Amino acid sequence: MKKTIVMSLGGSLIVPEKQDPEFLDKFKHILRKFYKTHRFAIVCGGGTIARRYIETLKVEHKSKYELSQAGIRATRMNAEFMMQLFGKEANEKLPLDMETVKNNLNKNNVVICGALRFTERATSDTTAAKLANYLKTPFINITNVKGLYTADPRKNKNAKFIPKISWKEFEKKALTIKHTPGQHFVLDQEASILINKHKIPTYIMGKDLKNLENVLKNKKFEGTLIEN
Repeated sequence: MKKTIVMSLGGSLIVPEKQDPEFLDKFKHILRKFYKTHRFAIVCGGGTIARRYIETLKVEHKSKYELSQAGIRATRMNAEFMMQLFGKEANEKLPLDMETVKNNLNKNNVVICGALRFTERATSDTTAAKLANYLKTPFINITNVKGLYTADPRKNKNAKFIPKISWKEFEKKALTIKHTPGQHFVLDQEASILINKHKIPTYIMGKDLKNLENVLKNKKFEGTLIEN
């Protein structure tokens, strides 16, 4: 039986400021190597597109619900793009609930989605964590930093990298950050609560896809492992 992996792919990697088609091509080719043994559910983030939508709507004093809806639409747009990229290897229609994702995994090597049904404070990370629990799988988060640090490494040169952390300690760290739609953190608060509650093995890594391949091969990787 094939092993299922749930991934969250950051929107800033799907549509970066400077386009990087080589990253997405490599991502696709790495997954292809594992089709005989694995199947993948990929939840797409909203990234820069979502943040720009949200910042514009903030100027118009839109509600938090409307800001979240804008973010959700951005994740789904990115998912539609990724479905085009994978072509016949992926699902034809965008899933809007976990049961549809599960059903699609029975016939596709790759199933791609954005945010699913709206829940308050939810992000693509939360969607992926819920899906990982629903499917009883590990969770891999590919983002624009190589893992968890003691502070934001883009703003603080003294930030120290954290290669491993417990579910409980990670949740504590995440909960110190105030939630806002479109926020920056390796995983959001709701996702951190879920992975702790359900004890979901979670891997956080940057855009060096050698690390993704190593995790899928059960080898050492450069990133952050969240477990007991």
